[in-house]
Amino acid sequence: MHALPTGTITFLFTDIEGSTKLLQQLGDEYARILGEHQALLRTAFAAHTGVEVDTQGDAFFVAFPSAPQAVAAAADATRALAAHAWPAGAALQVRMGLHTGTPQLVGNHYVGLDVHRAARIAAAGHGGQVLLSQTTCMLTEHALPDGAALRDAGAHRLKDLQEPEHLFQLVLSGLPSDFPPLKTLDTHRHNLPIQPTTLLDREEQLPAVGTLLRRPDVRLVTLTGPGGIGKTRLAIQVAAELVDSDDFADGVWFVRLSRLVDPGLVIPTIAQTLGVREQGSQPVAENLREHLRDQHLLLVLDNFEQVVGAAPEVAGLLEASPGLKLLVTSRARLHLRGEHEYPLAPLPLPELGTTGRRPSPERLSQYAAVALFVERAQAVLPDFAVTTANAPAIAEVCSRLDGLPLAIELAAARVKLLPPQTLLARLSTGLALLTGGARDLEERQQTMRATIAWSEGLLTPDEQTLFRRLAVFSGGWSLDAAEAICIAPDGAMPLQMDLLDDLSGLVDQSLLQQVGEGLEPRFGMLHIIREYALERLEYNPENAGAGRSAATGADGATEAEVVRRAHGRYFAALAQASDVALVGPTQRDWLVRLTREIDNLRAALGWAHTSGEWELGLHLATDLWHFWVRGGYLHEGRAWLECFLPLHLTSPLTSPQESHSADQNDLARLLAQALFVVGCIAIWQGDYEAATAYSEEAVRRARESDTTRPAAYALNTLGTIDLYNGDHEGAVARFTESLDLMRAAGDNWGMAVDAVDLGRAAELQGDLERAVAYYEDSRRLYAQVGDVGAAAHSFVHLARVARQQGDLQQADALGRAGLSISWRAGDRSMIAEGLDGLAQTAVALVVAGDIAYGTRAAHLLGATATLRETLGAPDLSPERETARAHEASAQAALGEEAWAAAFAAGQALSLDEAIAQALAPA
Repeated sequence: MHALPTGTITFLFTDIEGSTKLLQQLGDEYARILGEHQALLRTAFAAHTGVEVDTQGDAFFVAFPSAPQAVAAAADATRALAAHAWPAGAALQVRMGLHTGTPQLVGNHYVGLDVHRAARIAAAGHGGQVLLSQTTCMLTEHALPDGAALRDAGAHRLKDLQEPEHLFQLVLSGLPSDFPPLKTLDTHRHNLPIQPTTLLDREEQLPAVGTLLRRPDVRLVTLTGPGGIGKTRLAIQVAAELVDSDDFADGVWFVRLSRLVDPGLVIPTIAQTLGVREQGSQPVAENLREHLRDQHLLLVLDNFEQVVGAAPEVAGLLEASPGLKLLVTSRARLHLRGEHEYPLAPLPLPELGTTGRRPSPERLSQYAAVALFVERAQAVLPDFAVTTANAPAIAEVCSRLDGLPLAIELAAARVKLLPPQTLLARLSTGLALLTGGARDLEERQQTMRATIAWSEGLLTPDEQTLFRRLAVFSGGWSLDAAEAICIAPDGAMPLQMDLLDDLSGLVDQSLLQQVGEGLEPRFGMLHIIREYALERLEYNPENAGAGRSAATGADGATEAEVVRRAHGRYFAALAQASDVALVGPTQRDWLVRLTREIDNLRAALGWAHTSGEWELGLHLATDLWHFWVRGGYLHEGRAWLECFLPLHLTSPLTSPQESHSADQNDLARLLAQALFVVGCIAIWQGDYEAATAYSEEAVRRARESDTTRPAAYALNTLGTIDLYNGDHEGAVARFTESLDLMRAAGDNWGMAVDAVDLGRAAELQGDLERAVAYYEDSRRLYAQVGDVGAAAHSFVHLARVARQQGDLQQADALGRAGLSISWRAGDRSMIAEGLDGLAQTAVALVVAGDIAYGTRAAHLLGATATLRETLGAPDLSPERETARAHEASAQAALGEEAWAAAFAAGQALSLDEAIAQALAPA
């Protein structure tokens, strides 16, 4: 394939007219006919330096470096098709459209309006007909191939709904030149408005809605979604695609309802649009039903949400006219029988990931949200382009705006003054930034705040209160959480409402979304809508005088303070419950649950810090310690703990000797617990100095307050540091003391941890038999408490012992078992250990002479490196230096280039892909 041309390009689109009917007629023979058709076209295109951009089914998209070459190719292709000996009844009728422009080439595809225009020109023609835009005509009229001429076909409105395009037909001697009227909007009855922009990336929704409306059993389709999501633009485009349908012989009519607030004016507005007038004393509604009785038409009722009370009258029109169909845009469904709701999702967004890697500018430009941003930016800054420097900021801006078309358009309009990087920084005040829409838009569509306020104004007072209170959630919420936090937060400011009914009302108004699937319903807000709701929560004019924040509760707290406090306490209780659950049989469910609530947990921690609720914040951060480690949030967990600890360590209340009250002892125990947790996290991060300092302080405070558990765990951490520093005897002493304390406290899980580490000490001392006994003991103890994930720890160590004993097959089997367990449990830290263990077994096999394991070893080491980097958990185990020497030997055996390539391929694997490779049969 040749490189795609750049600069001034002529696009050629082709497709077979009536291909579906031909397929039904020819059956299996159609594939052969299609192949012959493709061969003829490709020969013609190649002869004139055409480059295929895309081929789908019976359609071609080809780019030419010059207009004369494109026209010559179209002429040759049309003549070749006409001269070909097709089987009886199988003559192919291919239509073609050409347009010339200066699109932007991004990767292996073109971006810009010229592409859409060329496709629309092709769609306007008939089989055997070649149509040219005026631009292409001007560039070729003096360089036409022999036997060719151009015929003026006049100006036509294409189905892209923009300004009319002057079209020309290529006339070829000896071939038919007379065709039916072009398939444009001009030849059909409609009142569809001209649109200033093309419809971007609704390739799935556009045909899906059209297919719904073509179904005989479907009479009413409602496009729903929040303001600014593009319902009106999609509805108009769907109508344009259906304007030549036999189902709507009497036309397609657009009825604008956005300026109405009185439901009683809906029927008169429809009648006025269709030219139906009152006659004498007969009501206009009766005249309209009589007019529609025998009509076959499509009505597009736009912006129905504020006149939803007129729904019964609209249903009456459907009953009176069997040939009538309705396409409605609304932020809320109509709740009529036979209604088919089609919720419109935001534009697709790029996956930004969490490892710092970002898609290339070429890849980013293929996402609809980014493409929309670029197109609108180029409207105000013609030389704007996606570059390596600005691509990450553009992607972040589109993501921050949830893929909402209106918000993206408003943001893109600012690039004339602000580069994307600055634009992203200023989006912290997103609603203030997103102003200045086109003046020919309605006022509520010129800013995002006005658009959302319009929807809020349609809510009942109770729904408005619930709406602003729900803004306290970050990342979504469950029904239980909403009830606990928003209905009667901490017993204050109660709402007398049915939560489910009012949530449904907010979903109906597209201010909330039901997100996720499963037994527990979950809801969320788009970022930009939540920002508005937060403004309303912090300052609510209906409940406060000028210059004051929202209404206050019995203790003088504002509504925002009451709701935030309830939110913090709710998630602190959730964290407390997770402390035990994450080491039990339901650990995977709890990991999933806490991961889903991570943004709420962060919000609760942030509130605790800024509001001075430091004890609650420290409880929350400490109770999440298993989540920080197993979920792969080491850096964040430590940061939160250290955020609260200085407040406690400098407080006079932190010395239990000053008071013997229960509160003082509780606080001392909490501090000891927090200190051992942050020490535990620090050792996972390889920060031995901090781990030592925190753990020693934890032991001291635990002993002062006569609390066992923190002292036992902190001693285990100190023993691990001794072990890694080569002090095996010191480590055994610490582990043994920790084990005694764990046994006294009846903590089987802690005893299992100590058994693992005593096994590590025995292994490093060369007593493999005693090490295996400890590892088996730990596995038994983990099983007793139901901690399936931690059992993987034992398997990793048993596999390492098997490697030392030379039983590499057993090591591989144990490693696979351990990795499979940790994967099912969702324990990312243990997954890293499991991947590394299997990699070391593969390395040992290579060193032993089985070179076939070389690629596997490098793949798994690369995947392990990526995961450890993501977790912030380097491998600092005592065996690390020995392992590196073995890896160097394996690398030499495989070859440096092959090893480097395989290692890089492993680094690029997703976690799922890495697991699949690790567990695949060798």
